[in-house]
Amino acid sequence: MTQKKPLILVTNDDGITAPGIRALISVMNEIGDVFVVAPDSPQSGMGHAITVNNTLYCDPIVIDKDAPQKEYSCSGTPADCVKMASRQIMDRIPDLCVSGINHGSNSAINVIYSGTMSAAVEAGIEGIPAIGFSLCDYGMDANFEPSKKYVRSIVKNVLENGLPKGVVLNVNIPRLPAEEIKGVKICRQANAHWVEEFDKRTNPMGRRYYWLSGKFINEDKGEDTDEWALKNGYVSVVPTQFDLTAHHFIQELNNWSLHD
Repeated sequence: MTQKKPLILVTNDDGITAPGIRALISVMNEIGDVFVVAPDSPQSGMGHAITVNNTLYCDPIVIDKDAPQKEYSCSGTPADCVKMASRQIMDRIPDLCVSGINHGSNSAINVIYSGTMSAAVEAGIEGIPAIGFSLCDYGMDANFEPSKKYVRSIVKNVLENGLPKGVVLNVNIPRLPAEEIKGVKICRQANAHWVEEFDKRTNPMGRRYYWLSGKFINEDKGEDTDEWALKNGYVSVVPTQFDLTAHHFIQELNNWSLHD
């Protein structure tokens, strides 16, 4: 008796034509039946934004003429894409959602801002096992071939073993040749942050405008973090939850005189 293939939803935040998602689609086609719903333009840094004040468009598109996947180009955010796919376009809830492969790191605090990870989180909220994949290379000419081995392995493990309710995986892959990647490390999110700067300028009409820039500061010296793993040649895998409750503070907060 032939085992039914898993139904896999693929999305991203770099746009449906980005090289990273095309690489991810090619690997998913080896594993299951693939359905793609991704933004029609780059949505990096959108976080978990959703479209509430504008109309959404989601149209079928053919990019790889002879490929088996079904694809839709969506005018919304990565989180919109997951909502549209699971609630409107797909015939049933997918067995897995994979987001990426992102052009650039989503380690440490970057997970908060990431459209890639927000798509995975949205899938997790809807009860779909989900993984966000990122390659630490921002170039549109990035080499995704070394990533494919690890994408394939992690996806197969999630399909076989499942994920706990409320948990998605944040996977980051170092920018290294295949032979220099040492393996996979299960990590915690590093305690790191951005120190933002705004470059103030004036346009020809005399109006001020600003360019956001900044410096990434990693104050975490632990050797069990995603930042350590990436700097030392490992693929980092961080189990990520979207329950933002500070459970450790509840008891102390109960001791406050909030009802006086």
